[in-house]
Amino acid sequence: MTKVAVIGAGVTGLTTAYELLDRGFDVTVFDRHRYAAMETSFANGGQLSASNAEVWTQWGIVLKGLKWMLQADAPLLVNPAPTLHKMRWMAEFLSNIPRYKQNTVETVRLAIAARAVLFEMADREGIDFDLERRGILHFYDRATDMAHARKVNALLAEGGLVRRELAPDEIRDIEPALHGNFVGGFLTDSDSSGDIHKFTIGLSRACARRGATLRYGAQVEDLSAENGTVRVTEAGRDEVFDAVVVSAGIKSRGFARQLGDRVNIYPVKGYSVTVNLDDAESQAAAPWISLLDDRSKIVASRFGANRFRIAGTAEFNGDNRDIRADRIRPLTEWCERHFPGISTENVTPWAGLRPMMPSMLPRVGAGQAPGVFYNTGHGHLGWTLSAATARIVAATVAEAHGSTGAALPRLQPALAA
Repeated sequence: MTKVAVIGAGVTGLTTAYELLDRGFDVTVFDRHRYAAMETSFANGGQLSASNAEVWTQWGIVLKGLKWMLQADAPLLVNPAPTLHKMRWMAEFLSNIPRYKQNTVETVRLAIAARAVLFEMADREGIDFDLERRGILHFYDRATDMAHARKVNALLAEGGLVRRELAPDEIRDIEPALHGNFVGGFLTDSDSSGDIHKFTIGLSRACARRGATLRYGAQVEDLSAENGTVRVTEAGRDEVFDAVVVSAGIKSRGFARQLGDRVNIYPVKGYSVTVNLDDAESQAAAPWISLLDDRSKIVASRFGANRFRIAGTAEFNGDNRDIRADRIRPLTEWCERHFPGISTENVTPWAGLRPMMPSMLPRVGAGQAPGVFYNTGHGHLGWTLSAATARIVAATVAEAHGSTGAALPRLQPALAA
């Protein structure tokens, strides 16, 4: 049986492992943490959002970033201290601006395809992850923002996404708990939300039941490819595999370098707060539909009766996981402004590093050396895209190693090289 190593036990690595198991591979997953989903897959905004597929490679974002550089609570914050990696990444980001429309359409198509795969996994394995299939509501309080949203909506529609434009009174009808003065919004009925950590933990258990070897607390020190095989060095010990899939978040860049590839991932920090709804009043005041405030770049999702997750911001500050009070405070204040009946006495903060490619498209497919593959660099849409890219990369591995496995629907890759 063909042996495949998967590096990383976040949502991307474990969806990959699951798809490889479906194709009959002997799968071993390595992760440096004691448990699955302990980094970027731990506490994100919870949205499975094809409606958030617009890529960031546009001049408007660049100009806002320059304006916000010295504003500590800005939605986008760039540490002005130069590093070679940051400068090269930013240069490539700018070079992708001409492909803004193309990459947005490509991303929304992939996000739509991913839904069916993820729900298939969850249904098949009986994974409870606080799924809410009520859609995602985008809302706007400025006419200029609403005008831009209509332009974005045309791109999303080109990618196959069906949305409905809302008047202010329709927003209030759909989510009476939401406070504010709005000029309009969009509702994407087909989008949904759920707890990424619970899903990934459930998938980890499913992979173990189906025969995968899960090596948690395993610090992979080196990867090397030679003579059609891949050597994984962990704790001073070498193990040989027929193939490897790198899904290691921001660490993927270093592993790719060891394998002779360039995967230009930069860590973009995001923050979240989980508001614990400890009393009946807070539970009644919290929304059930998932929300996206485009102006503030804040998303919010309800997880069961007792939790309300609010996430947002993007911080270019290298491999830095510090939780800053001035970055967390706007999330809590957003909750208090739009949902004044919720008590914010009991709030849990978190910060994670999104693995971002300059094109905003993930790196999916084969590397230069035989047996080397990548499924990484999903940025802020890892939860949304991972099931589709897992199926794509598993099919690519199967083609390279002559395995077909289960007869599964194919997805067409057209992603960042």
